[in-house]
Amino acid sequence: MRTPHAGAEATNAADALIDIRGVTKSYFSGGVETRVLFGIDLAVPRGDFLAVMGQSGSGKSTLMNIFGCLDQATGGSYFLDGVDTLTLSRAELATIRNRTIGFVFQSFNLIKRMSVAENVALPLIYAGVSRARAHAKALVELERVGLKEYARRTPNQLSGGQQQRVAIARALVGDPPLILADEPTGNLDTQTSEEIMRSFQQLNQERGITILLVTHEPDIAAYSKRLMRLKDGHVLYDGPAAEGLREMALSQEAALNLPPISTAAP
Repeated sequence: MRTPHAGAEATNAADALIDIRGVTKSYFSGGVETRVLFGIDLAVPRGDFLAVMGQSGSGKSTLMNIFGCLDQATGGSYFLDGVDTLTLSRAELATIRNRTIGFVFQSFNLIKRMSVAENVALPLIYAGVSRARAHAKALVELERVGLKEYARRTPNQLSGGQQQRVAIARALVGDPPLILADEPTGNLDTQTSEEIMRSFQQLNQERGITILLVTHEPDIAAYSKRLMRLKDGHVLYDGPAAEGLREMALSQEAALNLPPISTAAP
């Protein structure tokens, strides 16, 4: 199992936007415990761009929900922007989530009956910002993603790529230091996926926003700086993205070249 790369080891709780130590997660049903995460350690410094990969059942979605304060770990610690999230109430989790995290989802999660501008302004409305100020800030973010002229349209009048850019604008409207993107290109064609990933790179490089991306696609993970691979709730790799993807490709190639198992009778 690969140990965290030097950059992760050198990042301490004071420097990290995300700092988790020994995080475990179990689900209980009918008195039966199902363990999903087994002692995950991860420090994400501000300005990092991390892709999390793993097959179905690896625990990546569970870990993403913990990162996003949508669920809480069973054990261990999770400090988000210096705050111990495992001590917070549901209301306090909602507050830190609104202040610190912008979410981008595979299915966009836009409200169809609302205009594009209203969708983008929604996080600010929830935070208690006046509608006038929220609308003005929404237009600023829509202009940044090249969609200001579509502000009065509804989501169903936009293409998939345009809807995802609206979702990115919505994620950014509250100026969060962190974006969590869960399979953000899963419903998009190849060209549009590349455009969306270049947008994430630009946000990371020019605005210093920390990006944490969940994907199962190596070509999408290649846009990141750092890669974490999960398997059966354990960290299989944590290090530079290019090196991790190269290791994964070599491992898959070796598996394909294994000699067939003989079924002949002895």
